[in-house]
Amino acid sequence: MYKRLKNLLSPLFIFCLVLLILNDFILKAAFHNTLTGKLSDFCGLFIFPIFWSAVFPKHKLSVFILTGVLFSYWKSEYASGLIEMVNTIFPIQRTVDPTDLLALPVLFLGWLHIRGGLHLPLNNSLIARLTGLFVGTVAIFSFCATTQQRYVQGFDQPQYVLLHCSGTLDTNSYYDYHLYKKDSLLVVGVNQLFISKPVRDDDFNKNRSIKDLDKQVRGKFADSASLIPSGKITVLSIHTAEGKDSLRFNGSRLDGKFIRTKNGKPIIEGFYKMGLEDSIWTFKDTTSTHTTIQTFVNGERTEIKQYDHSKLLSKSSINTREDTIRNKYIQIGILVLFALGVIALLVRNYRSKLTDQLKLKRIWKWLMCFILPFFVWLLHFGMRILLMDSSQDIFAILASIFFIFITTCPLMFVVVFGIKLRKEIDILLYCLLFASVCSIWTTYGTLIALSN
Repeated sequence: MYKRLKNLLSPLFIFCLVLLILNDFILKAAFHNTLTGKLSDFCGLFIFPIFWSAVFPKHKLSVFILTGVLFSYWKSEYASGLIEMVNTIFPIQRTVDPTDLLALPVLFLGWLHIRGGLHLPLNNSLIARLTGLFVGTVAIFSFCATTQQRYVQGFDQPQYVLLHCSGTLDTNSYYDYHLYKKDSLLVVGVNQLFISKPVRDDDFNKNRSIKDLDKQVRGKFADSASLIPSGKITVLSIHTAEGKDSLRFNGSRLDGKFIRTKNGKPIIEGFYKMGLEDSIWTFKDTTSTHTTIQTFVNGERTEIKQYDHSKLLSKSSINTREDTIRNKYIQIGILVLFALGVIALLVRNYRSKLTDQLKLKRIWKWLMCFILPFFVWLLHFGMRILLMDSSQDIFAILASIFFIFITTCPLMFVVVFGIKLRKEIDILLYCLLFASVCSIWTTYGTLIALSN
């Protein structure tokens, strides 16, 4: 069995596996550029056929050839029908980009690697087999995580784009949009956008996703529609299922007062500034006397007030992206102070019991080194919840468990067998120290992603 798994234990395979997971969960969210997009393709094409060659060792060449064929098919428009069918059972993501095929030569490098690559010097032992199985399990996880479904960016307020369109359109071909024809003008209602998962689901991210909404929508209609020149003011009204919308456009973007009426009464009133909500927005409940007033600054909500007639029921402030970044700096400072406090306690215990050591059997020491990293993760997860920065994504949770295990497990060996424990409480203190360091690292990563 070791001969099957030895290719999974090569330093290059493990490096590409870790880089793939790191790219999908951290680098893409932080930078989201061409490099991070291509990095997944290069790493994935290297580890994917090597993994399946370990599963089917007698068909290695077929695995590599089939991988190249399937990757080319996956990146083409021909796979759209299959993906839509699979999405009804398991949500997956795929981006059509012919330049991704530039990664295909990596298959040749992978083939050369399994024919004579460098491997870890492990013999056919139980530890080697278990390590290979663990790496294989992580590889399967990385394949699934790479195909996560795209994030859906919805809109609390209506989003419209105005285009010039003199011909006729097949409305059934644009199921993502609501189309309203006004002579030679076409009003396109956008309900949602498919984007990469943001580091923070807030108004700032929404504003960034609709920055070039007019150009995105125009691209969907190819040569059948064109943008309205900026500076040309258009005022019109459309009838929707929610009511009558009175719109003002500057070029192709909403700009100015917006009013939605139902049964002759205004239910939404507000202002747009080149597609972004601005100033005061008022929402009236048609079934009661409740009114909600939201304040926007540069497209970001800063305050929400709820009234019953003129009586104030509630008032809440909402953090903008700048507020969130400032809070992250404060959280990092608190975590650093906490970590320094834990280090001070460990140093004090070490000096007070300089000649004494905590007596543990060797089997318990080994168990501690492999089990305590999971306890570190639990403490880290609890800290993230306290910081209101925890993720509900199962792939992100599994990735954090993996990263914390591979980083803290060697450190536990250093602590248990090298530094040696002095008191029972040191076990908890070291776990708290590692958990706080992990929290500092992840919070700093979130801060960098929020700042970009």
